[in-house]
Amino acid sequence: MPLIEVSHLSKIYISGENAFGGGVRREIKAVNDVSFNIEQGETLGLVGESGSGKSTIGRLLLRLIEPTSGTVKFDGRDLTSLSSVEMRKARRDMQVVFQDPFASLDPRMSVEQIVTEPLVIHEKSAAAIDRHRRAEELMRIVGLEASALPKYPHEFSGGQRQRIGIARALALRPRFIVADEPVSALDVSVGARIVNLLRELQREFGLTYLFISHSMPVVRYLSTRIAVLYHGKLVEIGKTEQITGAPQHEYTRTLLAATPEVKA
Repeated sequence: MPLIEVSHLSKIYISGENAFGGGVRREIKAVNDVSFNIEQGETLGLVGESGSGKSTIGRLLLRLIEPTSGTVKFDGRDLTSLSSVEMRKARRDMQVVFQDPFASLDPRMSVEQIVTEPLVIHEKSAAAIDRHRRAEELMRIVGLEASALPKYPHEFSGGQRQRIGIARALALRPRFIVADEPVSALDVSVGARIVNLLRELQREFGLTYLFISHSMPVVRYLSTRIAVLYHGKLVEIGKTEQITGAPQHEYTRTLLAATPEVKA
């Protein structure tokens, strides 16, 4: 059984109406009847240009936003039917790494506070010393020193901040991570090291990824399979070798032709 099962998922936004009911009401289909599975331990790369609906799908999978229609199942359990209390428990197994390491970390919190925040929320009975030890372990896992823990985000480079974000995502030992454009705000060489870190963590901890990107070469390097999104619709999905070597859809061929090769 797949770890993630997405069936006929749609998200429609309404625009044009003003507070008094006037204006022209317009439906925007950010995600349009999308279905796919993600197997345990694999990376599904979700690729498409900006505005194609990629990040919306990531947020729908985590139920950070609600779908207009369709279902998302995690390990056979329909997330869209869970209560808020049940969903909070389910989120232990599902985490996210955000695009912008400069905006995703609270500048008022120390690194230790940032990476242990999920433990404070979900493991209230854990002793402070246990949280500290876990924070030290997380620093080691993502390639940072324990001496980073009392410092604040502004004291780190973009790549280091993204490592801190990854450490936070790993705090609860999740099974599934949505990586939403995690290297697009970084220099190519720094981004390549982050992609390699994600690959190493997957091998070490058996993680399952939805890796969202506009860069086909980065997706090709990390992904087991690739799904191509165009204007909210899934136009092609298949094994990485098939999508990059013999693409069926014209939009996929355009993405492959337009993006320069990246050595990761």
